[in-house]
Amino acid sequence: MSKILILHGPNLNLLGLREPEVYGVLTLDDINARLTALGAELQVEVRAFQSNGEGALIDALHEARTWASGVVFNPGAYTHTSVALRDAIAAIEIPVVEVHLSNVYAREAFRHQSLLAPVCLGKISGFGWESYALGLRALVSQFKR
Repeated sequence: MSKILILHGPNLNLLGLREPEVYGVLTLDDINARLTALGAELQVEVRAFQSNGEGALIDALHEARTWASGVVFNPGAYTHTSVALRDAIAAIEIPVVEVHLSNVYAREAFRHQSLLAPVCLGKISGFGWESYALGLRALVSQFKR
């Protein structure tokens, strides 16, 4: 059975409280539960991790290369600032799908640029929690090719 890391970046621990008009009303636990159920349906094991710290996210990516078949990653604001996360994604040599709850292209101009997308398998944004589900489905479909 394939194993997938669902990696959540900074401030996502505040989902359900933080700007619900932008990020929705589901909590991080709600999203993780839905992704675990979807993983079972897709016959993959889902493990979730969240950190507000860039270093912890890098460590999670490094560790994932030893056990995961791929990563669904919402890097939050680090999307636009972190060369270190970009380099970690490139280094682990497993597929990563970048996801965002909001449509980053309908927001502030600084959110339009992703430093991570060029080293990711793909990017999905704007579908709320379902961005994660779409990312998980897309990642799993790559294993069946």
